[in-house]
Amino acid sequence: MSGGTLTDFGIMSMIIVASHLLRYKIRFLQYTYMPSAIIAGLICLIGGRQFLNVIPFSLGEDGMPNMANYPSYLVVLLFSTLFLGKRKKKLSLRQTVEHAGDTFFLNLAALTGQYGFALLFGIVVVQWFFPGLPSGFALFLPAGFIGGHGTAAAFGGFFEDGGWHGAQTIGYAMATLGILAGVFGGLVIINVGTRRGWTRVVKSVQEMPKSMRTGFLEQHERPSLGQATVSAVALDPLTWHVAIVLATTVLAFWVSDWLKAHVGSAFSIPVFCVALLIGTLIQKVFNFFRVGRYVDQEVIQRIGSWVTDYLIAFGMASIRLDVVWHYAVPLLLLFCFGCVLTVGMVWFLGRKMCRTFWFERSILMYGWSTGSVSTSILLLRVIDPNMRTQTMEDFGLAYLGIAVAEIAIIVFVPPLVLKGMVFAPTLVLLSTFALSILCSRLLVGWFTMPPDVTREGEQEVLSEED
Repeated sequence: MSGGTLTDFGIMSMIIVASHLLRYKIRFLQYTYMPSAIIAGLICLIGGRQFLNVIPFSLGEDGMPNMANYPSYLVVLLFSTLFLGKRKKKLSLRQTVEHAGDTFFLNLAALTGQYGFALLFGIVVVQWFFPGLPSGFALFLPAGFIGGHGTAAAFGGFFEDGGWHGAQTIGYAMATLGILAGVFGGLVIINVGTRRGWTRVVKSVQEMPKSMRTGFLEQHERPSLGQATVSAVALDPLTWHVAIVLATTVLAFWVSDWLKAHVGSAFSIPVFCVALLIGTLIQKVFNFFRVGRYVDQEVIQRIGSWVTDYLIAFGMASIRLDVVWHYAVPLLLLFCFGCVLTVGMVWFLGRKMCRTFWFERSILMYGWSTGSVSTSILLLRVIDPNMRTQTMEDFGLAYLGIAVAEIAIIVFVPPLVLKGMVFAPTLVLLSTFALSILCSRLLVGWFTMPPDVTREGEQEVLSEED
């Protein structure tokens, strides 16, 4: 790590701390529930070389800020964490459907539908109005919305390597817009829902915990960050987990370089995909030698979340406004379509596919579909602060199956789109979307009662918590 890189991360760390304290003190930031990393990224964008030029980030030999390169490394670090850590015993597909079938099929439909409809919108509308756009432009809607900054950075880097300069900026911009749509749009939907009697636990947004606004947890709200799985006499537990993640990341770059040197472009695999596969392999090897249980999934996830915060901040700070301005109209068109699509998912699918607590499950799906899991948790906690509806538990269970589909999309769709093969993945994704709805209707049910009516099983769940 060069002195300039260390300085850049130190400067960003100071700004992140300052941003979190600003969120703690300024009511406007509290009541907009703006993530601190977004605030930090915005400060760096305004204070950087494109505006005030007062934040001394280091410059490369070409005169450009070095921080523009950091997200491409951070995203590999993030993907290295996704399959590390000992998982709980997985349930079969049948058991998953029995326990969380509505949540599973709803979110699978949201995932495949957003990718499929975005590509279809790109073919039918975007390319018709803007024929000169790269074929993968519409792919940045789901990459930024349901994928978040990590997937957007990964796709952007992949398309940049394929010759589309400025693709990463488009990814950062769409991911940032997605988080804003998730937070602000989610709060609007929640206000409508509470007024119309769609919520089952909280009847007013004002009932939510104070910590959701301030960003600091009181003593009784503080969860564990994970478990110490190695003795500190031999090695600090955090060192053990960080070392595994960093080793996975470096191996991913080495393997990727080897593939490029010996296989060439005929078999090109993005580095972030290589990191994901190596992380999976390392965990399998650990499990084989019966040391996999010493890799704590909670600690690994915290490392991934830490990386994500810096990825968001650096991603926003390195947005090139000239590129955004050049693509402003199609970007805005795509963003508006994404907002309509996700709200439509809540209203037309969520309230009919969910057996119980349709609004809570739908708002979690909306948050995930527009920003990230952290956005979905934030929105869910507004209307279910103590997690009484079991929506989060069901999502965690369902995501074990959804993750397989998400990873398959991330691995296979961008290379196909880059080669101009858009119709085939669009057809497969939309077919999976339709199949998810059909399976939900056959295996879970189709619920057409009014949205404000208490559904069978809801009162029993809430009574168990009283």
